[in-house]
Amino acid sequence: MNLGAYSIAAAPLIPWWALWTLAGLISALVALGLWRRAGGTWWRALASFILWLALANPALIEEERENRPDVAVVVVDDSPSQRIGQRRLDADKALAHVEKQLSQLRDVESRVVRVGGNLLGQGAGQGGDAGDGTQLFRALERVLADVPRNRLGGVVMITDGQVHDAPEDGPYRRGTEALGPIHAMITGQRNEGDRRLVVVQAPSYGLVGRKLSMTVRIDDPAGQGATALTMRVDGGETRRIPVPIGRDHEIPFTLEHGGQTVLELMADPGPVELTLDNNRVVVAVNGVRDRLRVLLVSGEPHPGERTWRNLLKADPSVDLVHFTILRPPEKQDGTPIRELSLIAFPIRELFEIKLEEFNLIIFDHYRQRGVLPRTYLGNIADYVNNGGALLEAAGPAFATSLSLYRSPLSAVLPGEPTGAIIEQPFKADLTDLGRRHPVTANLPGSVQPSQQAGQRNRQPEWGRWFRLIDAAARRGNVVMAGAEQKPILILDRVGKGRVAQLMSDQIWLWSRGYEGGGPQAELLRRLAHWLMKEPELEENDLHAVVRGDKIEIFRRSLEPTTAPVTVTAPAGQTNSVELGEEQSGRQTAVMTVEEPGLYHLTDGVRTALAAVGALNPIELADVRATDKRLRPAVDASGGGLSWISDGTLPELRRVRPGRQNQGRDWLGIVANGDYVVTGVKETALLPALVVLALALGTLVAAWRREGR
Repeated sequence: MNLGAYSIAAAPLIPWWALWTLAGLISALVALGLWRRAGGTWWRALASFILWLALANPALIEEERENRPDVAVVVVDDSPSQRIGQRRLDADKALAHVEKQLSQLRDVESRVVRVGGNLLGQGAGQGGDAGDGTQLFRALERVLADVPRNRLGGVVMITDGQVHDAPEDGPYRRGTEALGPIHAMITGQRNEGDRRLVVVQAPSYGLVGRKLSMTVRIDDPAGQGATALTMRVDGGETRRIPVPIGRDHEIPFTLEHGGQTVLELMADPGPVELTLDNNRVVVAVNGVRDRLRVLLVSGEPHPGERTWRNLLKADPSVDLVHFTILRPPEKQDGTPIRELSLIAFPIRELFEIKLEEFNLIIFDHYRQRGVLPRTYLGNIADYVNNGGALLEAAGPAFATSLSLYRSPLSAVLPGEPTGAIIEQPFKADLTDLGRRHPVTANLPGSVQPSQQAGQRNRQPEWGRWFRLIDAAARRGNVVMAGAEQKPILILDRVGKGRVAQLMSDQIWLWSRGYEGGGPQAELLRRLAHWLMKEPELEENDLHAVVRGDKIEIFRRSLEPTTAPVTVTAPAGQTNSVELGEEQSGRQTAVMTVEEPGLYHLTDGVRTALAAVGALNPIELADVRATDKRLRPAVDASGGGLSWISDGTLPELRRVRPGRQNQGRDWLGIVANGDYVVTGVKETALLPALVVLALALGTLVAAWRREGR
C-alpha cells in the first residue's frame, strides 16, 4: 500500500548564521521603531518578516511511502520423535490452521520451514546436523537472516517440545537484540510415560584383558523395582543382568581384542512405552594393548639371532624377556662355583608361574638340550591351547632327534620334520593361499595375481635364501614356499591359540639387504599381530566401515565364496548384498542406508556390526512431549504456549507494538508498520511572485501609514 506523508523543510538561500543575524537586526530595528513610536513600524516589520521567510525558502515535502509486510515464521518440527502416535497428524492440522489464519491477516508475509528429516542428517531441512537433536532455533536464525528486527511479526513453533537448542534461561537473541514474540503449539499428550535406558558413564577405550565397567540407569516414571537388561558383545552371546529402576548401576566387562568392541544393551519393555528405540543403547570401546610381553627363547647361536632381538627391542610397546642359552649342560667350565658371579635365571617363574602373562613366545634355532624340562614344554603347549601365541623359527636342529617336534610341543606344531635339509639358493614366494592370507597378501616385492597371470615364471623382487628345513604340513595353512615348493611359513590355529612355523633360519639375509633384501620387518610385524589375534589380520573375516550414510562391506576369505551378505537394519528389515570381484582374497560392496543405529551383517558363517550415525542419538534419548524446554524463551518474548491435544487451536490476530501478544485463545502477530520511501515531492511555500507582491504591499501600507 502506498501512503503519503507531509512535512515542511527549509532550504535557505544564504547560510543559516547569516539568516539568524539578519533576523536579529530586523528585531532590533522593529524594537527601535516601536520605542520611538514611528508610524508604519508594524507594516515594516511584516515586510521584513516576509523577506526573511523568502530567504529561508520554506517548502512542503511530500513522501510517497510503501508499507513493508511483517514476517511471520512458522517452524514445523519434522524430527523422528514427531512420528510417535498422532503427533505428525496434529502438527499437519495445526500448520493448516496457522497458514489459513495468516492468509487472512493484512500485510503479513508468512514463511514456513520444516526441521528434521532422518537421523543421518539427510533431508534434514534447515535443521543442520541431525546428530545434534532437534535444532529449531538454528533453523529460525537462518530464515531470519534477511529480516530486520522491525519487520518480525512473530514466530510460531509447532513441535513436541523436545527442542535441543532452545535458550535455557531467557529470550531468543540474534546478536544482542531479543527477537519475538515466540509462540509454541505442542503436539503429543501431557504427562506421557516412557522407559529410557541412559548410559551415565562409559569408557571410550580400555586395555585388552583388563576389567572395565560402565554405569547405566533405567528411567521409567511408571516402573518400580528392577528389570532385566540384555547385554551382547560384538554380536555374540547375550547376557541377562538385573538392573534397579531409577538408580545408577555398574556393569563390568572385559575387552577380548584390540580395535573396536561394540556392546549392545537393551532394557525390557516397560508398562508404558512410546518407543523402544530408547530402550537400547550401543557403546563402542576401543581396545588397546598394554605393553606386549614377549618371551624370546634363543637356542644355538647363529647370524640371525640379532634379527629377532633387534626387531622386538625397536618397538617401544614390547616388553622383551630374552632367554638365551650361553653355555649348554654338556659344556663344562672349571671355574669354582664360589667364584662365579651369576644370578640364577628364573626358569620356573617364567615357564610355569608367569607363563600366561606373555602375549607371544618365540623359539629361535632351539634344540632340546635338557635346559628346559619336558614339563615346561608341555606347559607351553597348554598355553597355546588356552589362547596363547607361539612362533617357532626352525634351524637345522629341527630336522634331528633334538627337534622341538620330539617334545610335548608336537601337539601344537603343524609342520612335521622329514629329516631333510635343503641347502641351495632359492627365493621364498607366496603360495596361492598366501596371496589371500592377510599376513602375506600384497607383501612389498611379491608377485601380485595380475602380474602372475601375465608372466607365469615371474619371481618376487627380494633376495635369495640358502637353507630350508623340510617339513610336511600336517595341518594349517602354508602361505610361503621355497625350494621345490617346500613349506617355509605355516600358520595354524590350535585350540584357542595360534601357531606359526618359519622353516628357514635365513630371514636375516633380508634384514642385511642381501641382493636387495626383503620385507622382513613388515612380514614379522604382520605375523606377530596375527598371532596375537588383531582383528585387521583375520584370514576369514567380515567387517564394515561406515562413511556418512554408506556402509562399505569387506570380506576376506581363504577359499573363494560367492555367498551374499545379509544386512539387518536397526528396525529389523533385511537386505541382501552381493559382493564384488575378489582381489587378494578380499571382496567389497557399498550400500546406502537411511536410518542410524547398529546394523548386523552376516554371510551365514561370519558376522559383523556397523554403527551408523550417532550410536545413541539425542533425538531419541527422551521422546516425551513437554513444554519445559520452550517455556523460558516463550515467556521471555511475551509469546503464548498451547497444547494441541486440548482441542482448541488459538486464533491469530494483529497487535500493536508494546501491547500484549497473547491471550487465552489467541496469539498475536505484531503490526510494526515498517515502510520504505518510494518518492519525494517538494513544493515551495513562498513563490517569488507571491513574495514580491506581499513585500510591495506591506511596504506601500507602511509608507501610507507613515504619511498620515
